[in-house]
Amino acid sequence: MNRLLLLVPVVALIGCDQLAPSTPPAKAVASATVRSEPTPAVKPAGGSTLPAESSAKTETQDPPARPPEVEEKKEDPPEEAPPIPDTYKPLNKKKTVFFENAADGTRRVHLMTEVCLREGPLEVFLCKFNTKEHESILHVDADARDIHLALIAANAKPGTPVQYVDPKTGKPDYKLPTGTTIKVTVTYREKGKVKTAKAGAWVKDMQTKKDLDTDWVFAGSRFFKDPEGKNPDYYMANNGEVITVSNFPDSMLDVPIKSSKDDADRLFVADTPKIPRVRTPVLVTLEPVVEKKK
Repeated sequence: MNRLLLLVPVVALIGCDQLAPSTPPAKAVASATVRSEPTPAVKPAGGSTLPAESSAKTETQDPPARPPEVEEKKEDPPEEAPPIPDTYKPLNKKKTVFFENAADGTRRVHLMTEVCLREGPLEVFLCKFNTKEHESILHVDADARDIHLALIAANAKPGTPVQYVDPKTGKPDYKLPTGTTIKVTVTYREKGKVKTAKAGAWVKDMQTKKDLDTDWVFAGSRFFKDPEGKNPDYYMANNGEVITVSNFPDSMLDVPIKSSKDDADRLFVADTPKIPRVRTPVLVTLEPVVEKKK
């Protein structure tokens, strides 16, 4: 009985020794730590040798130097809008169309616009917002009908847009646009200073290399009538042709000279050095050339 009691702890110890992981002697562990050798390099399939990680402690390398940061070029903030006298009466909620009745009887229409293009071929000088900005120096956030009515209030009379075909015969028949002559000027700030220039000074004739030397005429565009009569008449100048430098049947103001709208025959380009940077506010003044009433 006593012999059996002595065997039980021995069996228990044998079972525990089989289940527990083996632990190397302390002397062996110390020897392995001192004599640790780097693992040999590994050769990948391509033949190049890649250094293998070593179980020994490696020195920490400094991270590669960061390239110097490139300073972003900051654009100058846009100039402030030119001043608008209290005598100019706004005609729309956005206050982009104004009417002036001067003390001497002169009547003018003013448009608060913005530069949208400074270089390249031109078909338009001033377009409606979100229409023909790719070929127009200025754009205005306004209904072209408001500008048309304001010009009539300023004693301008609409004439006829350019004609390419005789409406009766259907044969080619070119006729220049007609209407009251309109002088167009631009007022803006440059380095804070207010400047005024003729609109034609921003437009260069590619043939003569000179400024556009002509005023515009109030051609009056045209209306599109809904054949079913469900919608009001649409004023075609709202497609973009508010003030043009190429002849369009939809132009409100057009040049009274033959100026093709075809890409290969276009006459005018933007005179870049004279035009303020994009987004510059510009006050465009339209002054009908009419005899003053006595």
